[in-house]
Amino acid sequence: MSRPRIVIVGAGFAGYRTARTLSRTTRGRAHITLLNPTDYFLYLPLLPQVAAGVLEPRRVTVSLSDTLPNVRLVLGEADRIDLDDRTLHYTGPEGEGGTLAYDRLVLAAGSVNKLLPIPGVAEHAHGFRGLPEALYLRDHVTRQVELAAAADDPEACAARCTFVVVGAGYTGTEVAAHGQMFTDAQVRKHPLRRGMRPRWMLLDVAPRVLPEMDEKLSATADRVLRERGVDVRMGTSVKEATHDGVVLTDGEFVETRTLVWCVGVRPDPLVESLGLPMEKGRLLVDPHLQVPGRPELFACGDVAAVPDLEKPGSYTPMTAQHAWRHGKVAAENVAASLGLGGARKPYRHRDLGFVVDLGGAKAAANPLGVPLSGVPAGAVTRGYHLAAMPGNRVRVAADWLLDAVLPRQAVQLGLVRSWSVPLDTSSPELARVPGGPGRRQEASARSGPGAAIEADTHDGGTGTGPDRGRAGDEPAKGQPGSGAAAGPPAGSGPAQLRRFESETAKGRPDDAAPGDRPGSGSAVLRRSESETAKGRPDAGPTGDRPGGDPAGPLDPVKGQPGGESAKNQPGGEPAKNQPGGEPAKNQPGGEPAKNQPEPAPPPPDTGAAPGPVKRTDVPDDSAKGDS
Repeated sequence: MSRPRIVIVGAGFAGYRTARTLSRTTRGRAHITLLNPTDYFLYLPLLPQVAAGVLEPRRVTVSLSDTLPNVRLVLGEADRIDLDDRTLHYTGPEGEGGTLAYDRLVLAAGSVNKLLPIPGVAEHAHGFRGLPEALYLRDHVTRQVELAAAADDPEACAARCTFVVVGAGYTGTEVAAHGQMFTDAQVRKHPLRRGMRPRWMLLDVAPRVLPEMDEKLSATADRVLRERGVDVRMGTSVKEATHDGVVLTDGEFVETRTLVWCVGVRPDPLVESLGLPMEKGRLLVDPHLQVPGRPELFACGDVAAVPDLEKPGSYTPMTAQHAWRHGKVAAENVAASLGLGGARKPYRHRDLGFVVDLGGAKAAANPLGVPLSGVPAGAVTRGYHLAAMPGNRVRVAADWLLDAVLPRQAVQLGLVRSWSVPLDTSSPELARVPGGPGRRQEASARSGPGAAIEADTHDGGTGTGPDRGRAGDEPAKGQPGSGAAAGPPAGSGPAQLRRFESETAKGRPDDAAPGDRPGSGSAVLRRSESETAKGRPDAGPTGDRPGGDPAGPLDPVKGQPGGESAKNQPGGEPAKNQPGGEPAKNQPGGEPAKNQPEPAPPPPDTGAAPGPVKRTDVPDDSAKGDS
């Protein structure tokens, strides 16, 4: 008899716990496949410490292959689920498609950033749901402090050292608390203008910090934040985000280059495409975490609306504690449905308390309902995290010890650019790269505010600008966010192709390497290089252009905005089949091709990297910084 096939979608708290429990329960009597876009489990509660430089990124990740024996890991993202055929279609990390057949399917896809219809937020804010976003925030905050320290203009200095965090829940409170300590430590090495210090603002429409927690813990967190210097404003949020700052709901305009969006999360849009009963974006399940009418389908974690048996008529909230417990019950019930375990059991829970790390030795906690603050709360908080982590405990403890006795290293690694981590994305766990594969285009487009639009899922598209989401706008090869590219004239032979290439070579702001062009010989290569070297507005490196990030050690793609020019040529190489350039002068075949439409003038090269978040950091004090 063949072994049953179990497929688990997602390796967050719920998915990881499901896979680990099933691996131990079935003991090789079932094929267990885990589909996840990354090869690690991310311990989200410690992510603010990564952004603040307390922990190294790998400390909060746990290898899936090393810790899940008898579980097959498939890297990819689910695109579509055929419930009748019991198959799952996915896209791999390099764009390849695949299909997984299953006898039991467990949906634990997690959640994504929650957007509100506030003008400018999608373009100027960053979320905090994945490791790339934490790495970007650490680099960005470090850069702003360094630029502010070198600024002569006091207004520019104040704007760069103002950091706005929206959302006073667990994540937003911890980001603001750790962020204030991080920047205060930096300015001790890079002093600002006399009388100035970094300013962190924490905004929320709720009446108090941590509204979901006990009032005593909320008051403790509020007191620690204010004593540390955080500007806490309850009953206030962002009305509009602009290039230069944010407009608050009370009418005040705050100049800033940093907007961190921690308002909340929403279920992954994958479950919306199933056409099954939903509850506020979550898939309805019974107390056994099984979808009614679908005995082969289970759901747990943030994508599942699980009835709260302790509070009849309500559902368990979207928290890591519930997701971790969901995973264990879901695994036991899946095994029971296949005859590989004991009897099914419903999901019941008992709150063990909550912990909030406020940086240093400060925390707020109520283990088993006992409210704590100060050093005892800090000890309980860190002890809880060490016990809850499925790995890396020794490394995390070592980093905490080193942070207590040694100063933090504040350096810009430049590994993640601002356009790589847009707020409006269905994959916060992945940094966007030029030409990357799309993901769940149809489901994302249908999922309403906060989901990635179709343009975001095509070849590294940016999803911003006047052509956002326009059908048929396929980006040029290697150019994220570019418009449709016109090819050579129909029926063109080698001579006509060379003539077309020479005509389009001049005046292109962002060109691909000539090696990408079919039929580009050495003579054409030399000719195109000489043509593109003349009159280039951006002959210098990206870091010297207005609006560009300082050049980092790893640039995404040569010839891309923010990267090195291809072949070390100023301005990059001619783009493949790009219209809009002037005819090359004094070149054979330099006249425009007949019967071709008049080429449009090239767009101005602003130097800004593509992406839904406008990148405007510059070393020059008079320019605007990252939004």
